[in-house]
Amino acid sequence: NTNEVLKSFQRWPTWMWSNREVVRLADWMRTHNETESSGKPVGFFGLDVYSLFESIDAVLKQLDQINPFLGRQARLRYSCFDAFHGDERAYLKSLIKLPEGCEKEVLENLQGLLKLRLSGDKSHDDVLFDTTQNARIVANAEAYYRAMIFADEDSWNIRDRHMIETLDQVLQHYGEDSKAIVWAHNTHVGDYRATDMLKRGQVNIGGLAREKWGEEQVALVGFGTYQGEVIASHSWDGPVEVMSVPPGHKESYEAAFHEAAESMHTNALFLSLHEKNIRSHELAEVRGHRAIGVVYHPEYEHLGNYVATSLANRYDAFIFVDKTTALHPLQQKFKREEIPETWPLGQ
Repeated sequence: NTNEVLKSFQRWPTWMWSNREVVRLADWMRTHNETESSGKPVGFFGLDVYSLFESIDAVLKQLDQINPFLGRQARLRYSCFDAFHGDERAYLKSLIKLPEGCEKEVLENLQGLLKLRLSGDKSHDDVLFDTTQNARIVANAEAYYRAMIFADEDSWNIRDRHMIETLDQVLQHYGEDSKAIVWAHNTHVGDYRATDMLKRGQVNIGGLAREKWGEEQVALVGFGTYQGEVIASHSWDGPVEVMSVPPGHKESYEAAFHEAAESMHTNALFLSLHEKNIRSHELAEVRGHRAIGVVYHPEYEHLGNYVATSLANRYDAFIFVDKTTALHPLQQKFKREEIPETWPLGQ
């Protein structure tokens, strides 16, 4: 039951995945896979650096089934984390005294799994792929947390480089003609080179995808709204709220599209930005472009929340909804001890 599976998702912010809209998408995907007799099935994959400890548990459980010897080796190496009892905050605090943490151990486990995948044994191909990806999450999450504890801006880049690496692995696993639709915040999807992220030395999955596969093989689609409502929280691990989104700043792209939508008597606009000549158009001008994260303070939006953006260079297409409505969460219970995965910007 899709409803029950998504209700079991407990990692804050739960509403991003555990909502009615994702239920409808997942149900459509199941129906598609059951009724389509030709072509490849569709699937749902995570790209981000999610839980360190849940991924450790997954690696050990899967290795116990497919390669007990390697499982014992992995368990011995991951025992480096045992003293922290699944508490990521405790591990982070330990890095202040011992900055090297468990880096060596997680990399050795990942290398062991990569060697197993390269051995040519196809008997557990899908399980081994999943196990290796979990080991990759452990390695990259450990590096991410280590960068985070020292307030290192590279923590953002660790996340997004992990995303592009995971996307590449999924595409390779399912064959050269495989395609993927990546859902992520505009700050991850829109090409970083068309924003002030470039000056800060930050990259993202959209720009990296263009660089890796070429602009003709990648379509970056941004989303925006002028006003309405959004699901968010005022603090990390805080209660979910339906918040009002104030009208866009008067100098922003959102304000410009609002005027266009009003004049056309429509609530939604779709703009194709793929053509090269568009990039010398006024849509290539640098303006503020709103970015709302899972932590949101509408009353202080005038002090931030806008990314300097050349829209025509940041995206290949843009979908604008003049007045938006919030998602419909399935539940409102959160684990309070989690570390925010979307540090530092809530995106």
